[in-house]
Amino acid sequence: MSENSAAPLYVFLDEGGNFDFSANGTKYVTLTCASGTRPFPWFGPLAGLRYNLLEAGWDLERFHASEDHWKVRQQVFDVISTHVEDLRVDSLVVEKRKTAPVLQPIEVFYPRMLGYLLRYVIESGIRKGFQQVLVITDTLPHRKKRKAIRKGIQLTLPSMLPDGASYEILHHTSQSCIGLQLADYCNWAIYRKWNDGDETNYSRLRSAVASEFDIFRSGKTYYY
Repeated sequence: MSENSAAPLYVFLDEGGNFDFSANGTKYVTLTCASGTRPFPWFGPLAGLRYNLLEAGWDLERFHASEDHWKVRQQVFDVISTHVEDLRVDSLVVEKRKTAPVLQPIEVFYPRMLGYLLRYVIESGIRKGFQQVLVITDTLPHRKKRKAIRKGIQLTLPSMLPDGASYEILHHTSQSCIGLQLADYCNWAIYRKWNDGDETNYSRLRSAVASEFDIFRSGKTYYY
């Protein structure tokens, strides 16, 4: 990843899996972020690809890995694989069955896990001299609980992130942000690796993955 500490560090975040902790839910939840500084070398190629696809008859409002046709997905990963040196990808992996009941409500779970991931990324950015970190997530999940989740983030993150860190967390729709679409693709590849044992596309971005942390790797149930 090319770095310019005088410029803000952008962190684009996406999640995979669902927040259903019953037997019907997914086995894993992944939180993944792609980070870098402007100008983003991958921005123009991804925007150009979308217009090429529109002209070829694909009606695409945005790129979304789990919904895109495999032919589209292949071309997006072609672009990503040529820009792995311009990316830093960090991921937090949660095996949900190891999550204690007290942590399972989404308004508790989401801010806490987000804090673990962002602490690592923001601390790394501060060590490299970045003075400002802008974190952009997709519009928060679970509309009815959005207010509670936002409150949880506001209460949780200040105690988890480094003292003196200058950061801002913004919630945008993925349609408005190619960076979020990029993060979605990176997260989808990591989620497929963990949930399905499929490393086909993960292997194409592996060199950009700076961290991939299985938070409950010891096998214990965590209550913090």
